[in-house]
Amino acid sequence: MDKRHLADGILFTDFYQLTMAQLFYRNGLHQKTAQFDYFFRRYPDYGEHRAGYCICAGLENLLEWMEKSRFGKEEIQCLRNQKGRAGERLFGDDFLHWLQDQNGFDGINLAAIPEGRVVHPEVPLAIVKGPLALAQILESTLLNHLNFQTLIATKACRIKESSCCSMLIDFGMRRAPGLGANAATRAALIGGADFSSNTGESCLLGYPPKGTHAHSMVQVFTALGAGELAAFRAYADIYPDDCLLLVDTIDTLHSGVPHAITVFEELKRKGHKPVGIRLDSGDLAYLAIQSAKMLNEAGFNDATIVLSNQLDEMVIWQITDQIRKEARSYGVDPEHLIGRLSYGVGTRLVTSSGDAALDGIYKLTAVRDHGPWIPSIKLSETPAKTINPGDKSVWRIYDSRERAFADYVAREDEDPRLANELILHHPTQDQIHETLHRDNISEIEPLLIDVLKDGRRVNGQPTIEDMRRLRQKDLDKLDPGVRRPINPHRYHVSLSKELWELKQRLAHQQK
Repeated sequence: MDKRHLADGILFTDFYQLTMAQLFYRNGLHQKTAQFDYFFRRYPDYGEHRAGYCICAGLENLLEWMEKSRFGKEEIQCLRNQKGRAGERLFGDDFLHWLQDQNGFDGINLAAIPEGRVVHPEVPLAIVKGPLALAQILESTLLNHLNFQTLIATKACRIKESSCCSMLIDFGMRRAPGLGANAATRAALIGGADFSSNTGESCLLGYPPKGTHAHSMVQVFTALGAGELAAFRAYADIYPDDCLLLVDTIDTLHSGVPHAITVFEELKRKGHKPVGIRLDSGDLAYLAIQSAKMLNEAGFNDATIVLSNQLDEMVIWQITDQIRKEARSYGVDPEHLIGRLSYGVGTRLVTSSGDAALDGIYKLTAVRDHGPWIPSIKLSETPAKTINPGDKSVWRIYDSRERAFADYVAREDEDPRLANELILHHPTQDQIHETLHRDNISEIEPLLIDVLKDGRRVNGQPTIEDMRRLRQKDLDKLDPGVRRPINPHRYHVSLSKELWELKQRLAHQQK
């Protein structure tokens, strides 16, 4: 019998979340309302370069998981079978009965920044409120969904930006961690990929899957004595209007491109328009220039040239820079060539090469019994790891140029839109703060929206296109310095005066 659902359902969590839930249950704390904040501490750092922003992703998959996950008979039996070192059961029947009586995460409320939006460190991307035990159990899965997809969406966005917004295709499925390929494809499409080679996820999300052909096709025809040209003709015969040929199996410039041109001319005479070629090895910038020259001379000036093989934002940036410096000396217009390039990005996208994990965390910030919220703080010898306590609101402040100037984290009952001036505190350094007058602000926008109320969706399901529009709108309002791929300008994330004072007061009380 297939038991895979046990691993994919509500038991898709770290074991200590369940042992903590039972502890809360036994101490009568399980039903107390708790608030947990999800945020990340730093941008992805890729070594020689780092991000100056992130793209929020993963929320929809998390909500889908929450809606379907329940403690059924099989899940309860699995927990009943767990034993400690002394051979005694770890989970009592009383606690297991309580779990089974819960209708999944029906008691959970969730506010979040929508997917596709530009986000920054120390800003709550999601705020979870609900029964303490259930909110605790949710932690690992929430982090799994939001950390990974935000990481991949960010990488995809950086690659898209470095490509001069050329077509970007996700080729990462074969190098992804198992079924994480589907989450990576979704995140890549949110972050900047136009299409993906991942057939199933593309169809699920409503995008046509994309691809060319394998080197093995040319190898088979060559091994059997027919040769590369026969292989190209066979492909063109079956896909005459979608003919994009991989030209580097034998010799790119002396065999692949000439044979591709021969096939393209045959297609043209039959009334078809070939798509182009793909380069998957060698000096891609040089080969792109030379291939473009040959295609241009044959009358295929607008044929697409797809580049692939270990690409990322820095490699693509170097390719475009080299083309701008060298193409004209070969009689090729560099900007026209850059405009006809497409990129297939695989390993370095799907693994977020350089920084393979987002430093996202989920921390308790407040509890409530029957009265108001009681703020909670976690201290650290590293000031940056001391959390911002209490119930919160999150705002984006736009300056007089209508550029995003700062993200402003305040207490939940504050509305900065009503203030004549705002004091923006650095999250950790007392001496750094700034007063911003209302005359210098064009807009103050709330970022968090309610997405779940008692486990039920508040709004409909947004589309990937909705998320892409949000991403582009936010990028357009970022300062160009923040968008730089290398040494980006630091974006301001600030605390309100009231939240800063609460943080200092609680920190002092704990010492």
